[in-house]
Amino acid sequence: MAITGKTILMTGGAGFIGSQLARRLIDNNEIVIFDNLHRNALKFTDLDSHPNLRLVKGDVLDRASLFEAMDGCDIVVHLAAIAGVDTVMEMPTLTLKVNLLGTLNALDAAVKIGVERFVDFSTSEVFGSHVYMAEEHNATTLGVVGESRWTYAVSKLAAEHLVYSYHKEHGLPTVTIRPFNVYGPQQVGIGAIHTFVVDALKGNDLLIHGDGNQIRAWCYVDDMVDGTLLCLEREEAIGHVFNIGNPRATVTVANLAQLIKRLCDSSSKIVYGYKDYVDIELRIPSIKKAQTLLGYWPKVDLEEGLIRTIEWYRSLIGD
Repeated sequence: MAITGKTILMTGGAGFIGSQLARRLIDNNEIVIFDNLHRNALKFTDLDSHPNLRLVKGDVLDRASLFEAMDGCDIVVHLAAIAGVDTVMEMPTLTLKVNLLGTLNALDAAVKIGVERFVDFSTSEVFGSHVYMAEEHNATTLGVVGESRWTYAVSKLAAEHLVYSYHKEHGLPTVTIRPFNVYGPQQVGIGAIHTFVVDALKGNDLLIHGDGNQIRAWCYVDDMVDGTLLCLEREEAIGHVFNIGNPRATVTVANLAQLIKRLCDSSSKIVYGYKDYVDIELRIPSIKKAQTLLGYWPKVDLEEGLIRTIEWYRSLIGD
């Protein structure tokens, strides 16, 4: 059943996924976006002029502001986080604070207000560096202490435990989503597809860190939004964690660069550079649980998604 007539708070809603989720919900619901605008994908949309949108500039570490913004809301989608390998490695302490304490603040506000559903965005990185057809009940990995890369996964995994605990202890109707390598138009965070496409369109070298044998399953943003909507709509989702991704769209990083180069009709060279950080070598989800309980099926294959993404970036660079 589609979500209608609700007031929905989206922390981090100005970001890549949040802004596209807001577009799908805004005509039939009131949307409150609570965001510090560090990564602002709303600027690529016309949502700021929509009568059903209220934008509140704020930080999830500010409990009072978050409580005030959530007052009167029916649903919370908690997307706010420090993310991105470079950002996490530069600011591991802030990463832990925002991702853990920010989630705690959002949960406390949700319990006080009594929201109908709380959807939390976690990460596929909770599975560690080798993830092949991982199911939600498979063991998670905390990573090595002292390696900044893993502070992101640790903070997100701890937040998952918080979310589940609030569901069990307080009866808060919660759902946790683990996204797997989301890409598409309007992506403001730096990722492999974003970087390769922009460089290919500009004729710059496509730099691969390491040997390029890292394997990823890529999920087009429309499919990510479809999965999120199912988590909002289906009663069966409450109390569960779901992998949302597209295991069919699996490719090595080196082959991804080659594919993007071909689709962009680019003269760029593919070059290899030193990788000075711990990487995810294999990341492919099992989505059987989401298929069974939610009816989730990703629709956009990798080449079609890349063509749509390239067209958007081409229009942006052309401007």
